[in-house]
Amino acid sequence: MAEKIIITPDGINVPDNPVIPFIEGDGIGPEIWEAAVRVFDHAVKKAYAGKRKIEWLEIYAGEKGFKVKNEWLPEETVSALKEYSVGIKGPLTTPVGGGMRSLNVTLRKKLDLYVCLRPVKHYPGIPAPVVNPDAVDMVIFRENTEDVYAGLELQSGSKEAAELISHLKDTLGWEIPSDSGVGLKPIGERGSKRLIRAALNYAVEHKRKIVTLVHKGNIMKFTEGAFRNWGYELAKEEFKDVVVFEREADGSIPEGRILVDDVIADAFFEKMLTRPHEIDVIATMNLNGDYISDALAAQVGGIGIAPGGNLNYTEGTAVFEATHGTAPTIAGLGKANPSSLILSGKLMFEYLGWNEAAALIEEGIKAAIMSKKVTFDFYRMMKESELVSTGEFADQIINNMN
Repeated sequence: MAEKIIITPDGINVPDNPVIPFIEGDGIGPEIWEAAVRVFDHAVKKAYAGKRKIEWLEIYAGEKGFKVKNEWLPEETVSALKEYSVGIKGPLTTPVGGGMRSLNVTLRKKLDLYVCLRPVKHYPGIPAPVVNPDAVDMVIFRENTEDVYAGLELQSGSKEAAELISHLKDTLGWEIPSDSGVGLKPIGERGSKRLIRAALNYAVEHKRKIVTLVHKGNIMKFTEGAFRNWGYELAKEEFKDVVVFEREADGSIPEGRILVDDVIADAFFEKMLTRPHEIDVIATMNLNGDYISDALAAQVGGIGIAPGGNLNYTEGTAVFEATHGTAPTIAGLGKANPSSLILSGKLMFEYLGWNEAAALIEEGIKAAIMSKKVTFDFYRMMKESELVSTGEFADQIINNMN
C-alpha cells in the first residue's frame, strides 16, 4: 500500500512505497516524462530487487492543467505538492498576453521553494565548447524568491510608474526618465541567509571544499553587497568550526575545512572559463544564478543535460524539474533529449536517500552517451554517432544500468 513521505524535525522519512506527484509538462513534456519514468522505475526495481516502488500521482499545470481543470495552476496541484512533500515536473509553458508571469516562478513562490539547486558537471563523450569541460563539477545554490524575479515592476507610461518616479524624485532626489519602466530588487537578510546556510550545509554533507558567494556588491552595495556581507556573517556565526576565509587560507585549504570566498559576478564568468577547478559550490541571488546556471551548462554540452530542483530545506518540500523549455517545435517528433528530467530524477532520489537508484541512473546515462546512440541534440555534435528517438535513448540508459 502506497504511503506519504513524512517530514519530521529529524529529517525526511521515506517509506518503501512512496506516493510522488508528477506534472508531465507542456511541449516535449509528455514524451520526456514517458521516457524518464521508465528509467526511474527500472532503477528502483533493479537497485532494491522489487522491495521498493514509487506510486506516481499525476497532477496538473500548464496547458494540460488548463485543459483538464480550466486553470493554468490549479490550487489542488499546489496542495498535493505540499501534502506529499516531494514532486517532479516537466517544462511548463507560460500563458502569453496575460495571466501569471511564469508558472514556474508562481509555483516556487506558493511553496516558498527558496533554493534552486543546479549541479553541473561534464559527462565523458559529450561535445563541449571549452578545452577542459571535465574541470566543471559545480553545484549552484540560486535564491528563488527574491531579486528581480520577485516581479515587482511597473510599466513605462503607466499612472503607477509616473507616481513612483515622482515620489522618488521628491523624497530621494532620484532623477529617473519619465518614460522608464520601474522595478524593485528586494534582497533580504532572512532570504539571503537561509540560501547561504543551505549551500554551506550541502558543502559539509558532501565534503565539498569551497563555497563562493557571487554578487555585484561593488555597485549594488545595499542589495548584492548586503548578500555578500550576510553570507560572511552567517559563516562566522554558524559554521565557525568548519570554515576558513581567503585571508586565513593563504593559498591552501586546511584539512577538514571549507573555504568561503566571494567573487564579483562579471569576474566570476571569466573565472568559470579560465579557472573552473577553483569553483565548487556557488551561492548567489536569483538573476546571477539564472545566468550562471545556463552558462555553466553550456560549458558541459548544453542545458539538455542539466538537472535542477527547487527546495525548501526548512519545511522539506522539494520539486525537481527539467531545466529547459517546452521546445514546441520538436514536440511529438521523438527528438527531445530526456536527460535533464532523468538527471533531475537522480537528484530527487539522492534527496530521498535512495542513492543506489541514483547511481544506477547516472551510470546508465554515462554508458548511453559513450555508446554514441543519442538524441538529435547530441547527434548533430557527435562524430560517428547514431540517431535514436527519445524513447530509444531511455532504452539505452536502462540497458546500460550496471
